[in-house]
Amino acid sequence: MLRLGIDLGGTKIEIIALDEAGRELSRRRRPTPQGDYRAILDAIVALVVETENDLGQRGTVGLGTPGALSQRTGLLKNSNSVCLNGQPIKQHLERMLEREVRIANDANCFALSEAVDGAGRDADVVFGVILGTGCGGGVVVNRHVLTGINAIAGEWGHNPLPLPSAADLPLPACFCGNTGCIELYVSGTGLARDFLAVTGEAATPETIVSRSEAGDAACEASLLRYEERLARSLAGVINILDPDVVVLGGGMSNVQRLYENVPRLWSRTIASDFVDTRLMRNVHGDSSGVRGAAWLWGTEIPLPASKR
Repeated sequence: MLRLGIDLGGTKIEIIALDEAGRELSRRRRPTPQGDYRAILDAIVALVVETENDLGQRGTVGLGTPGALSQRTGLLKNSNSVCLNGQPIKQHLERMLEREVRIANDANCFALSEAVDGAGRDADVVFGVILGTGCGGGVVVNRHVLTGINAIAGEWGHNPLPLPSAADLPLPACFCGNTGCIELYVSGTGLARDFLAVTGEAATPETIVSRSEAGDAACEASLLRYEERLARSLAGVINILDPDVVVLGGGMSNVQRLYENVPRLWSRTIASDFVDTRLMRNVHGDSSGVRGAAWLWGTEIPLPASKR
């Protein structure tokens, strides 16, 4: 089976072709047409046609996109590429490609990729977290994405930060209309916001991390606050979902100290006498989203021997 996965991003559209074992056969990308829904559809179709012509095979098609399909209307919602919102993108692509197209949120695709053949390949339940400009999440159970009745399963970033302390106040306003959302604290943007609020100095997350490693006390203090907030937030997920593995993606996933410090901290508010949940860095990096889109088909592949 040839599986085609497409990652529809704000600046680029990428396609990957995987064989039955998950080996990469082809990859290509092109810029995302800005503000032009029809041009985006045409670009996706062209990538599919070019890839299939090169490989001499017809494949299944999975698409990862910001936002989600409404369970009531079938129209895309909550996409930061606003020209996609309110559009029946699934129906249009299926008509143009003359086959079924499976669509999932990009965070769900990340989680699925890591659950199938990444950091969570031996796990029954995987919670995938993207800590970048924002804070996304996805849940995979036995290699199948959990979408939920409202198509928001795993969207933890707009829950309120648990147990806010004096250091977390005042609760910042979020674009979603609420205040004190987890995303405002544990995204890379949140780390930079915290550092600016305390020091009055603007710095990127990468700068804060590197300066902390060099002994900068203010940067170290900001990272300690970040780790504690991330631990608090993930503890709430673990209390409800109890996943085998939490896999981190996005820019903050490259901060190695998180994998030791956060599990040490999250036990304080997890309702168990032991915590076997593993916090792991992604295996596929920036390719996880597009690989996960491909795996929207064919997750019936055999489980690892350890899980049979």
